Amino acid sequence: MAVSSPIQMSHACVPLVHEVQIVDEAGRLKTTFIPGERPLTIYLDKREIVTLMTLGSAPEALVLGYLRNQRLVESVSDIESIQVDWETDSAAVKTRRSSVDIDALTSKRVVTTGCGQGTMFGGLVEEVEAIRLPDGPSLRQEAIVALIDTIRTHDTIYKQSGSVHACAVFERTGPDQVHLLHFIEDVGRHNAVDSISGLLWLEDKPGKDLIFFTTGRLTSEMVIKGAQMGIPFLMTRSGMTLMGLEVARKTNLTLLGRCSGKHFEIYNAPERVVLSKAA
Repeated sequence: MAVSSPIQMSHACVPLVHEVQIVDEAGRLKTTFIPGERPLTIYLDKREIVTLMTLGSAPEALVLGYLRNQRLVESVSDIESIQVDWETDSAAVKTRRSSVDIDALTSKRVVTTGCGQGTMFGGLVEEVEAIRLPDGPSLRQEAIVALIDTIRTHDTIYKQSGSVHACAVFERTGPDQVHLLHFIEDVGRHNAVDSISGLLWLEDKPGKDLIFFTTGRLTSEMVIKGAQMGIPFLMTRSGMTLMGLEVARKTNLTLLGRCSGKHFEIYNAPERVVLSKAA
């Protein structure tokens, strides 16, 4: 997951899973594992912005993606450093310059349906009205099935402890070929997508040939973030909300739900998906 970056960043690490003793329904003492959860307060130029509850698997990427998606910084080049300190549960962000009116953005908050409650600042819902992704590219059914299988066989914290969401981004290398770029798990899916957004921002990776997958539902917040990144394909193992679908219709995103095994359902923009003749 290492990414070359113009930003000075810490590489803060914490245990992601913890061993605990439990008693089962028969009164037997057992050992099991549960994921960690800890607060991370973001300070932007010494100003407190928000406290996120996170697993802590990619805290610097999470902070960067959060700032990107909330439009609290305009460019990755505006950021000088991100320093995460788990002793104080804080992330200090120092900018080189900023023209963002933080007071105006943070004066309006929308509490979202993200696990642990996410927050969107400013008129983000209104601003997404200006986003309209171009038609194309296409993705074959075989590539979709292969992508789902890659997620199924990936080594995950969820398999060890449960209680986390996963998000992944794949690169489309051809109509029937995809390549896994990043896989992030967190206690909330909105954190995982922000972390991926941060990594893509560091790489200066455009979204036009990417496919995004999440184990959680596609709410309006998740679809908005996909549109912000310019990703034409959003997939979920779960379902989606009506507002999420409406945002996808406005921004021309292809939404696929109930993705499991060889099964999937296309909720919007099916013209991007090339179904096999045998299907």
